[in-house]
Amino acid sequence: MRIQFIVNGRQVERETNAETRLLDLLREDLHLTGTKEGCGEGECGACTVLLDGRAVNSCLVLAPQVDGKEVLTIEGLAPLSKSHSRHSTGRAKGDELHPIQQAFVEKGAVQCGFCTPGFIMSTYALLEENPSPNDEEILSALEGNLCRCTGYTKIIEAVRYAAKLMREER
Repeated sequence: MRIQFIVNGRQVERETNAETRLLDLLREDLHLTGTKEGCGEGECGACTVLLDGRAVNSCLVLAPQVDGKEVLTIEGLAPLSKSHSRHSTGRAKGDELHPIQQAFVEKGAVQCGFCTPGFIMSTYALLEENPSPNDEEILSALEGNLCRCTGYTKIIEAVRYAAKLMREER
């Protein structure tokens, strides 16, 4: 079946079958490998992307379900920052980070990095909905994301800091 959707601001049309997961379409067909497969069962959050602005586990979404919708992956996040300097084409320079990505780096919330894209995408969804979350709201938003390297303290600090950076950017 043929599906059309927007991924990271770009219109995409692909031929797929009904059993193809969004995760596989992103990684294998579109070569967007920032989205990781952890458990493949929707338990770890490593494959989190935004589907029409909502954080979802791409391992649980079938590719045909995104027909006519918008998907945002970790690769599409940096160009969304308002503070990026732009080329004449209007595109962000490739070496710029989104404030959430910057916060994760600065606060040491990146260890092995495998879970980081999922945490960042869940954080983005949270901060778009709630620019000033308290710790309870942060924990609730991240409860579907697992990390084996950290004690989550640095991740929570990074989310707080990202919220501050994004509020200042607005």
